[in-house]
Amino acid sequence: MKFRVLAARFALMAVCALLTSVPAQAKSAYLQCVPYARQVSGVNIRGNAWTWWEQAAGRYQRGETPKVGAVMSFKKTARNPFGHVAMVSEIVSDREVLLTHANWSRRGGIERNVRAVDVSAAGDWSEVRVWFAPLGDLGTSTYPINGFIYSDGAPDAFAAPQVAKKADPIVVAALNLDLSDLKPETVAN
Repeated sequence: MKFRVLAARFALMAVCALLTSVPAQAKSAYLQCVPYARQVSGVNIRGNAWTWWEQAAGRYQRGETPKVGAVMSFKKTARNPFGHVAMVSEIVSDREVLLTHANWSRRGGIERNVRAVDVSAAGDWSEVRVWFAPLGDLGTSTYPINGFIYSDGAPDAFAAPQVAKKADPIVVAALNLDLSDLKPETVAN
């Protein structure tokens, strides 16, 4: 009888140990902007979004002009402490693009072909306003950006995803995303 009690206690302790040893990225069920942008753009940079601009120096061309497939790099701010990255999926005009990105309007959500408007005084894409789904319009915040990281021959096969119509069946797609490079940061207030 004592053996069964001991075996049960051991099994319970082993299960508890396994549950607490799961890597941090596996515990998060939310898709982040970094692995999604890397997957859809072909720009192979790792680490938090705010680090992408500097990491791209010498590896990828960078600039102030949006191009389809390029990654828009958002600066780190108090409201956006990890920065943000989004792929340009279409050029609408010299002051408006459509973005495809993750984790913007809702935690872990993917948004395809949503508006981003250059609101900088100089028209140089240094500040943007981005579509925010809860408002059904551009968000009220202005975000500073570094510029665009060009994919330099990354997969040309990007085709803008089609938005499902109400009558269309729901299709769930899976992405094999490597989340191992995301690191938590502390934010000083």
